[in-house]
Amino acid sequence: MTSSTIYIYGPPGVGKSTVGKILAENLNLPFVDLDAEIERMAGTSIPEIFEHDGEDAFREREERALKSVGETSVISLGGGALLRRASRNYVRDEQIICLGASLATLTERLQKDGDHRPLLKNNALETFLEGRKEHYASFPIQLNTDKRTSAESAGEIQKRLGRFYLRGMGQGYAARVENGGLENLGELLPEHGCQPPYIIVADSDVAPIYGENLSKNLNAALVVFEAGEKNKNIETMTQLWRDLISAGMERGGTILALGGGITNDMAGFAAASIMRGAAWVSIPTSLLSMVDASLGGKTGANLPEGKNLVGAFYPPKLVLADPKALQTLPEAEIRNGLAEVVKHGVIDDPELLALCKKIHEGTQSHTNMDWTDLVIRAMSVKIRIIEEDPYEIGIRAALNFGHTIGHGIESLTNYGIRHGEAVGIGMVAEARIAEQIGIAESGLAGEIAETLVALGLPTEIPNGISAPALVAAIQSDKKKSKGVVKFALPVRIGEMKVGVVVDELEKLLDKGSVF
Repeated sequence: MTSSTIYIYGPPGVGKSTVGKILAENLNLPFVDLDAEIERMAGTSIPEIFEHDGEDAFREREERALKSVGETSVISLGGGALLRRASRNYVRDEQIICLGASLATLTERLQKDGDHRPLLKNNALETFLEGRKEHYASFPIQLNTDKRTSAESAGEIQKRLGRFYLRGMGQGYAARVENGGLENLGELLPEHGCQPPYIIVADSDVAPIYGENLSKNLNAALVVFEAGEKNKNIETMTQLWRDLISAGMERGGTILALGGGITNDMAGFAAASIMRGAAWVSIPTSLLSMVDASLGGKTGANLPEGKNLVGAFYPPKLVLADPKALQTLPEAEIRNGLAEVVKHGVIDDPELLALCKKIHEGTQSHTNMDWTDLVIRAMSVKIRIIEEDPYEIGIRAALNFGHTIGHGIESLTNYGIRHGEAVGIGMVAEARIAEQIGIAESGLAGEIAETLVALGLPTEIPNGISAPALVAAIQSDKKKSKGVVKFALPVRIGEMKVGVVVDELEKLLDKGSVF
């Protein structure tokens, strides 16, 4: 049984089938109603099975049906399907979502459904719930549905499990956050349509940590390039194409991009271009890549004239983020990624921003932290936006917040400053501009800067960069359209305005409030 199967459990009236259908649609998985499957196999209704054969016979049928259902599905279970020890042992706790609701809510839902079962008579439902209370409480993943619609419940399950499916860019693809997921990669690859030969692409920093073991486990070739933004260029891309061919790359094979954002961009571009297109999987090992670069199918390389000026929109087959990998990152790279998390919080999730503010207050080292919830929450912001606008013709441009000025800073420092650090500086500068031209609430730039400083990130444009030089660097940015640079600027936390043309940019940058 794979970890991809999801079981929806709980008492009658809690919405198992409705939530399960929505969840299955969201994840592009088959949906199975186990009660319907039992009736199909028996050729009769469940009440008739109970009446003629008794509960023990029904539970035996239920257990057989449970074990007959195909893997990688969303399965809605009957309210007592896991009472039998054999059935309970067949599934793993981390696969089961136990839905709950108050007695009043369950009664109302059953009545609305036209349910005339004896449970609605003589306090039978209350007695039923009391008898099953301990059983239902024994499952570790609980979700109260009282104040949630079925769609909201399905969305919350996705966040709890770290499971997503992105549509809108040709064939969709799955994204999942799974602690220890690297250990299950061999099982997940064929499940998502990936075939050997597998070729891992990693930089010289990541290859010794994860690449060599993964290469042995998957019987995959390992192609390594020199780490660093300065090597994200056409010369490295040319060598990467040649190394892939030498490693045995075939049109039906799969490139595994193992590492940070640079590896993701370059390996994805290699997949988009080699042999006119090959399958690839993004396996981010940095926080920045997990929450940003690995999602959305953007691939590419830099030119001397600017960052990411060549590339393609080319989605992977799968994005697998294993938060355990963050425990091996240097502290500076954690901060680098946190800048993008802050960006997502500013764009769309005030609670995520509040979570970022609390990180520095803890005493636990990042090497011992469980980053799962933060990664899922940050990923979900970008996933929602890119599903709405996969090719960046509208709201997706909000994700460029901080990047227009940030990319200029990277270029002018010859990439001597990390991407996340540059984006953090860019966010503060762009928020200050937004305040000056009357778009942003007063004090917003200060709030963003305060959060970044608490996380150990810089917020001021480096010395030696002049306003004219920065404007010139910005003018070469790929986000320019018809000769005009358009900004994504914040209005307030959780609200952005995209496509903003800023007049007299050099004068605004040259003001003391920005530089």
